[in-house]
Amino acid sequence: MIALAAAATAAMTPALAQETTPATSTMTTGDFSLGSPDAKVKLVEYASFTCPHCANFHATTFKDLKKDYIDTGKVHFTLREVYFDRYGLWAALIARCGGEMKYFGIHDMLFDQQQEWAASEDPMQAVEKLKTIGRAAGLEDAAMDACLNDTANAEALIKQFQTNFEADGVQGTPTLFINGTKHGNMAYADLKALIDAELAE
Repeated sequence: MIALAAAATAAMTPALAQETTPATSTMTTGDFSLGSPDAKVKLVEYASFTCPHCANFHATTFKDLKKDYIDTGKVHFTLREVYFDRYGLWAALIARCGGEMKYFGIHDMLFDQQQEWAASEDPMQAVEKLKTIGRAAGLEDAAMDACLNDTANAEALIKQFQTNFEADGVQGTPTLFINGTKHGNMAYADLKALIDAELAE
């Protein structure tokens, strides 16, 4: 896994070497969260933007989770990105390029349109499709080029991912932690039952 992640970083810069924009991105490492930090239930999802199961979780479970629990202050949700491949890393860099205000909006588009960009065999086509998503979220090309070329930040993100992934014993995605207890992928009804049980305590 570590070798694969390192290869993802190494592959990122050459794919974008023709860009002339200076790498002056302002991205930061760290996780992004939704909901009240004071919520009784803390839910952490490990997810890869290129993972089909994660896209399905987003389409079938996350929207209801957000409406019923996150937006109502009952659940504090944190996404921890997983980088299994360079496309997933690039997608994360685009999502992060918009900062905290735009992150989850881009996150939604990345999962909703996953089949359109993640299936591309041409890395430059994948990059262009990712930038199209970024443009739809209001990002400028120069800013996205800087974010995609920010190798130091990409390396820091991969190190953070490896540390969290190994410390939490995660083996696949999506993996959920509900108040610290690890769970695999599940239907919304099952997730709802677990959350309700935590809220009832």
